[in-house]
Amino acid sequence: MRPNDGRAIPTFLRQALTDKPLTVFGDGSQTRSFCYVDDLVRGLVLLAESGVHDPVNIGNPNEMSLLDMAKLCVEMTESRSEIVFEALPVDDPQVRQPDITRARDLLAWDPQVELRDGLRVTIDHMVKRLGETAAS
Repeated sequence: MRPNDGRAIPTFLRQALTDKPLTVFGDGSQTRSFCYVDDLVRGLVLLAESGVHDPVNIGNPNEMSLLDMAKLCVEMTESRSEIVFEALPVDDPQVRQPDITRARDLLAWDPQVELRDGLRVTIDHMVKRLGETAAS
């Protein structure tokens, strides 16, 4: 995971781990569904090994607001960062939640990694990556 790739979790963690303000767009009420990479890969492997040739959503259907994710990142990193709000981009979706019914029915797949567990591993990884960047 690259700290500057523009996605919510890497951005929030980079900001929190460096005690910079976490940037939330709009009021932060727009939702996202976060799926840990191990779950995603397991789902993709099951799909690739199956006889299914139609679209199947692989993701985590549990929604969370971006403001709640920002707060969780501050909490779990024990950061002193504050949360700041900026204008919401015009094309920013209000809801992102996959319907994984087909993954459940056709692949017997469900995400297994709890959000906090995946975030803890991601934080540890990000701490290491930021340390490597600082040492360069």
